[in-house]
Order: sequence, then structure tokens, then C-alpha cells
Amino acid sequence: MPINGIPRRTVLAAGAATAAVAATGTLAAPAAHAAAPTLPNGTSQDKVLVIGMDGLRHDRIDAANAPHLKAMMANGTYGLSLLYAPPMAATSSGPGWSTVSTGVWPDKHGVKDNSFAGKNYGRYPGFLARLAQVRPELSTYAAVDWKPLDTQGTVTPGADAKLVLDGDAGGYPGHDATIATETESILRHQNPDVLFVYFGNTDVVAHALGTGQKYLDAIAVQDSYLGRLWAAIKARPTYATERWTVMVTTDHGHVNTGGHGGSSIEERRTFVLAQGPGIAAGARPIDTRLVDVAATVFKQLGITPDPAWGLDGKPVQERSTDPFDVLASSLTPRVDETGIPASVLGFTHTPPSGWSVINNAMGTGGVTEWRGWSFATDEFWSRTHRDQWRELNVRARGVFAVADSDEWDDKANSGPYDSTLVSPAYDVSGRSSVRLDLTTFYRHEGGQSAQILASFNGGTPTVVKSYTADVVSQPQSLSVAVPAGASSVSFRLRYTGANNWYWVVDGVKITAS
Repeated sequence: MPINGIPRRTVLAAGAATAAVAATGTLAAPAAHAAAPTLPNGTSQDKVLVIGMDGLRHDRIDAANAPHLKAMMANGTYGLSLLYAPPMAATSSGPGWSTVSTGVWPDKHGVKDNSFAGKNYGRYPGFLARLAQVRPELSTYAAVDWKPLDTQGTVTPGADAKLVLDGDAGGYPGHDATIATETESILRHQNPDVLFVYFGNTDVVAHALGTGQKYLDAIAVQDSYLGRLWAAIKARPTYATERWTVMVTTDHGHVNTGGHGGSSIEERRTFVLAQGPGIAAGARPIDTRLVDVAATVFKQLGITPDPAWGLDGKPVQERSTDPFDVLASSLTPRVDETGIPASVLGFTHTPPSGWSVINNAMGTGGVTEWRGWSFATDEFWSRTHRDQWRELNVRARGVFAVADSDEWDDKANSGPYDSTLVSPAYDVSGRSSVRLDLTTFYRHEGGQSAQILASFNGGTPTVVKSYTADVVSQPQSLSVAVPAGASSVSFRLRYTGANNWYWVVDGVKITAS
């Protein structure tokens, strides 16, 4: 319905603006465009701008002339992470932007590739659509030139006004300049509350010319647009009374020669860069994931997500309470895994304080990194062998525990694989039950076993859970009755195998009630 005579849904669309990229990378001038759409007047002093830069590999930012991105890294929180890969979803824009917008992983939002087949936005809408439901008084805007972000319902639904251009028709350099100009005008002359702005030229250049100098040049141009938008925010007459959060993120990376969709580390690279109230300056968290963008938007607007929304993300300023993340500073480089760069510090056998690993039934030899329960990062572990689903470990954050008989067996050993991870003892005095929460990624094969056992007062461990089928990176909750007179409980996770698959555990939390 109209607000102050202004329609709540305004759409501005345009067609082709430029010629396609030439082999030389020569730029063509963009065509003329219409005026910026008119938004309803904003109602919030808390304001959020999310900027999506398509196909932007974070490791190339360092080499680019990108002062505004680097200033945000110094003044905000910068979390790096890796995407999934097939069969969960391709490292493509459809799944990537769906993950950013909805705040859930592809196994929930349903988008596995750029066909958008199976999309489940009705159950998991984008954050602009969610805001239209819970805070309809907010003034929201979206600007995109990859049309599926609009036509497929990925980003723009819920926006009070949107600028939708046809990047496929526009080609190189697309409509980034138009989007920057119109958004700058809106920030300077109107009063938006939440904006999603898409810049796609980094992706276009990478596809055509790889991630070399032309790609760095494209990063520099998009960085200049970021600078213009920051300047527009700070020039607002009401800026002193407003609380602005600016976030920059991407949907996927690229191989060096250009292209994505597969499982290489370069294609899986993503980041979330955020600056705003309550967000620490210079922070480099190890537990940030791409799903955290939407959760951060809600946090910065003072909105507490309903558990029924099923978000997988958390605000970027909130650290996970996982017991294994304390090991980040003690991770070491490879020993036997020659396919992992020596610069990647990613594993240790030393458990956190209070935890222990029992390997007295473990065979000798094998790949050093994976002899018994280890503690590793996503980049280190998933590099060991591509396309065996290790890339699907999406709900683990930072450092996690992993038992991997498949990789251990890649070097001569005596077998079998038999290792038990033991938790500290937790007080259950006077309680009737104890709950174990954890994230499990278990890939099953005959000949292996995965069991959770409980030991009360140091007594004989009893099996309380066995895994006999794949569980692909899912939260698990297990409630166990506390025997009469018990004062403590310790949990054990025992994995056995012989060149089978693996078991990953993260996010362990034990509570008694």
C-alpha cells in the first residue's frame, strides 16, 4: 500500500548497456539509464548496506588496489571460509547468493545450481523478504544486474524499490557503474534502511580473462564504488544520529584461469567483511561462514530471529562456544599430506584442556595427520582428497574433531583404525537428564562404526547412540537419563574402521537438567 503517496513496490528495469568483453579487455561505454527509483521514507536509525561482489576471490584482494576494502578489514571484522561443492551444490551464483540471502545452506534453501530447480524460498525467504514480514515499516532497496536474483526470487522480493538490469545483455563491464551511481544517489538524497547492492564485473572478467591483472583492475573499480557508497553514507545530514553497518561478501571464487562450479579451493573461497556498531575492528574470526550475512543483518537491526526460521548463520560478532576452536593457535602444517600447501596450518593431535584421545587399540603407521582423532580446519581437511564429500562439512566452524580412516590408510599401516575421543567430566548432581548437542558429519560404509558412549561417575561406558547411515553435517541432540546417585558424566566418541570413511564432530555442548 502507498506510504506518503509513494508505492511500496517500485521497479526500475533496463536492457543492454555495454558490449561483450573483448579479448583485450577493452571497456565499452555504458548506455544512458533512468533515474533512481523512489523509496518510502526510512524509519530506523539502525541501517544496513550489504554489497555483493560476484566471484571475488578474497586472496586476490591483497594484490589489488583496493584501499576501501582494506580499510574495512582494518576497521571491521573479516572472516574467511570455504563453500560446499557438489553434490550439495555447485560453486555457482544461484546457490551462493541463495545462501547469502536466506542465511541457510543449500540442503535447506534447495538451490543446487543456476537452474534454481528445487528452490525453497517459501520456507527460507531472503532477508529482504523476511524483513517485509517482520518489520514492514523499514525502507528497503535492492539493485542487481544478474536477473535471476530478481526473476527467481533470490534477493529482491520484499524490497520496497529495486533496480533490475540485464547484465547478460549488457556484457562487460555490465551495469556496475549504473548501480553504483543510483545507489549513491539514494544514499545521499533519500532515507533507506536496508540495501542489497550487487556488483558483478569481477565475475565477468574472471570468466573471460582469468584472475590476473584485468581481474585485479576489476576489483579496484568495484573498490572505488564501495568508496563512493561509504562517502555517500557519511555525507548524509543525519549520519551523526544513524548507526550504519556495511557488509561486503561474495558468492564463490574462481580458478586461476577463470571459471567455477567445481570443488577446488579457489572456487570455494568466500568471505564476509563487516563494519558497524558492535563489530570489532581488525578481527579475523575463524568461525565465520557465508550463512552469517543474513543473521548479521537481523542482529544490526535489533531483530531476534525466530527459531522457526531455521537459520544456519549467526552474527559475525558472535563467537562460537565450540571447545575445539581454542586450538586454532596451536595448529601445525602437514606431515605426510603432500597435497596440502606447507603454508596451511591446519591440524593437531593435541586435544583441548580436559579432553583426551584413547588410541591404545589403534594400529601403527598410516598417514600421520589422521592417526586417531585429529583436530583440523576445513581448508586443511578438505584438501586431503577432493570430491569425497569432505567439502560438505558446512556446519562445522573453525576447528573441529575428525576421525578419518580413509585418509589414514593412504600410507602403510598395521590396522585397524580404532580411536576414542573423550570429553571432560560434567557435573550432573541432582539432575534427571543430560543433553549432548553436537554437529555431526558422518559418512558410512560397511566395516566401520561410530558410537557415542556415556560414562557416569567414571564407570563402564554405555552406548547411547550408534550411527549406521550417512549424516551430512547436521545438528544432533541426544538426551540421556542420569542414573540415581550419579554426580558426573563423560561422553566418548569411538570410531572404528579399515580404509572406510570418516566422522566429524563439532559444536559440542553438554547441559544437565
